[in-house]
Amino acid sequence: MADQNKLVAGVRESFGKGAARKIRAAGQVPAVIYGHGTEPRHITIPAHETMLIIRKANAVIDLDINGKSELVLVKDVQKDPVRQLTAHIDLIVVKKGEKVQIDVPVHVQGEPFGGAIAELDNATLSVEAEATNIPSNIVVDVEGKEAGTHITAGDIELPAGVSLVTEADVLVVGIVAPAAPAADEAAAGTEAAAE
Repeated sequence: MADQNKLVAGVRESFGKGAARKIRAAGQVPAVIYGHGTEPRHITIPAHETMLIIRKANAVIDLDINGKSELVLVKDVQKDPVRQLTAHIDLIVVKKGEKVQIDVPVHVQGEPFGGAIAELDNATLSVEAEATNIPSNIVVDVEGKEAGTHITAGDIELPAGVSLVTEADVLVVGIVAPAAPAADEAAAGTEAAAE
């Protein structure tokens, strides 16, 4: 994963709003690297390439900083609320083989039985995985499940090397019966006749 997400970073020397504006005007994004007991380091990374990488949740980036390679995990992305441009990114240093706890989006696939509806109760699951092998999402298959079925975090099959951090009894997806429109219309008609 990290091999596909390579970026060349520059060391940032100037700070403040004016400096950040100049960095963004030059097609770069200001960022800070934290972690592993090191002092925070301020860098700049290319805006366009960064946006392509961070569209995917929990992206790991292989940064080239002055010729030295460093793996980082995207921790936080701050956007300009009006223009939706990336204003700043926080990155955390990770090592190959190191396990991290991270929230991964849940993706529901399939059609429940008889027109039932799958309601997503938790949009993410907390898992532990190798920093370089974080799944982009966790798939919950609801194909053929009947109304009244509850799928908890412990029921979900996780990819190899990924372990659950969320409590196993947390409801993730509930299958509910569709509303009966014919009964609602009949009740509305009875009320109108009573008036």
